Amino acid sequence: MTDYEKSVLLSLARRSVMAAASGEQPPDLPEDEVCRIAGGAFVTLKTDGRLRGCIGHFTGTGTLGSTVIAMAREAAVSDPRFIPVSPEEVDELTVEISVLSPMKRIQAEDVVPGKHGLYIRQGSRAGTLLPQVAQEEGWNRETFLSHTCMKAGLAPDAYTKSGTEIFAYTAEVFSENKKRKRG
Repeated sequence: MTDYEKSVLLSLARRSVMAAASGEQPPDLPEDEVCRIAGGAFVTLKTDGRLRGCIGHFTGTGTLGSTVIAMAREAAVSDPRFIPVSPEEVDELTVEISVLSPMKRIQAEDVVPGKHGLYIRQGSRAGTLLPQVAQEEGWNRETFLSHTCMKAGLAPDAYTKSGTEIFAYTAEVFSENKKRKRG
């Protein structure tokens, strides 16, 4: 993805967050080609480096642009781990986008922390962690697998059990250079 394409998506995500925080309609989809391709993405919001919201869709909600609009909105006001973002907070947020590759089944021993994101499923329980989480936390393979299991509400060693499915994906991750200043 080019720097220009990344900037288009980041701007779109920021405008969607502002609209959601203000109770306004989402922005219109720009004409840029990058907004019209298919693809899944996660939008992560951070305040001073701390997670403030993160929502995504593996296959997308139509086009990449529509996915970014929807996931930015959801990250701002519908992440159940956080209260909704207020309009006053938006300028203090840093927006990060992870554009996802398709998922593929993988064996636990083939997981590469920092390269792969994981989606682990057992029965009706499932959870995911993006590739950058393992890298940011300095986790090895087993720790990454265990934390993904726990995110799914499973035992930390569930990835070793029969009936547990492990999927991997990669992500092109990019964010705003620094938080925005008011004024």
